[in-house]
Amino acid sequence: MQFGIFTVGDVTPDPTTGRTPTEHERIKAMTTIALKAEEVGLDVFATGEHHNPPFVPSSPTTMLGWIAARTSRLLLSTATTLITTNDPVKIAEDYAMLQHLADGRVDLMLGRGNTGPVYPWFGQDIRNGIALAVENYSLLHRLWREEVVDWKGKFRTPLQSFTATPAPLDGVPPFVWHGSIRSPEIAEQAAYYGDGFFANHIFWPKEHTQRMVGLYRQRFEHYGHGSADQAIVGLGGQVFMRKNSQDAVKEFRPYFDNAPVYGHGPSLEEFTAETPLTVGSPQQVIDRTLSFREYVGDYQRQLFLMDHAGLPLKTVLEQLDILGEEVVPVLRKEFAAIRKPGVPDAPTHASLLAAAAAKESIVEDAEAVPAGKDAL
Repeated sequence: MQFGIFTVGDVTPDPTTGRTPTEHERIKAMTTIALKAEEVGLDVFATGEHHNPPFVPSSPTTMLGWIAARTSRLLLSTATTLITTNDPVKIAEDYAMLQHLADGRVDLMLGRGNTGPVYPWFGQDIRNGIALAVENYSLLHRLWREEVVDWKGKFRTPLQSFTATPAPLDGVPPFVWHGSIRSPEIAEQAAYYGDGFFANHIFWPKEHTQRMVGLYRQRFEHYGHGSADQAIVGLGGQVFMRKNSQDAVKEFRPYFDNAPVYGHGPSLEEFTAETPLTVGSPQQVIDRTLSFREYVGDYQRQLFLMDHAGLPLKTVLEQLDILGEEVVPVLRKEFAAIRKPGVPDAPTHASLLAAAAAKESIVEDAEAVPAGKDAL
């Protein structure tokens, strides 16, 4: 299993001091957090993509390229690449370039985004959101697997004898997760291609996540990619920890109450009861996270949101120390102990390369069988 963190990159006032970080400070804080993630032994750092205040990560490949140059093990991902408003040709080329620079330590999560005005800013109509996601990914999938592409669709100009450059590293495209909060069409899309499905798992009750992941697993098996248990599932989540749960609740409450994504709504107690948000001791986070398996099955990736709502950098780095030293080692051990046989590991460039080589070997062996051999 892979464990990591994701950031949405919000620039939010600290409600305890009233101070708002500058965009420069927030961007540099995100890179510091990524380096800390590798230091404490996490597997993944993922960044969102936003083009509107109060968010700053408008260019994920720029930031991930910077982080790639300063890390050696950390897997670099996105926590939404906007497949609807980005040109799939540009996505193909940008992330293949990043994949080369990071020596394969790259995957990406595709999504429609949750900010309606972004669509017209990039010349699109939000009413076409699902159709854009389907068409654009169909093209992206081909661009990473075919040397020369002839293509015609509804939402962009046709391509004639087009070759995306650079080609993916070792001929193996970055692994793709399709991320969604509420759209069954995206779960269907992930299943159709045999890609990963990432359930945001922050805002909705567990029953909703269970239905979405269940649909994906069912359709993954339907399309012949393997059994439902072999589908590749990732979950989001959010935690805030202190040694004593009372201290965690007291410290996090003002940030929760004023957070741009859920502040001024349900109480902290109501939200933690109805969603996977966990505010408490490290053991409470361990127990809550282990319970996710009860309703989604064995899964491959767990990412935590640690740095939004105006939390100061010092506090976030303390949270990462707790996560890396006290929580993730236990989760690795416990999840491994209860994992069903045959459940695949989280995909990496090395594992995808090995799978491609094995598939090619099978094809070569089949082509080498003499005529009439199958009848024996």
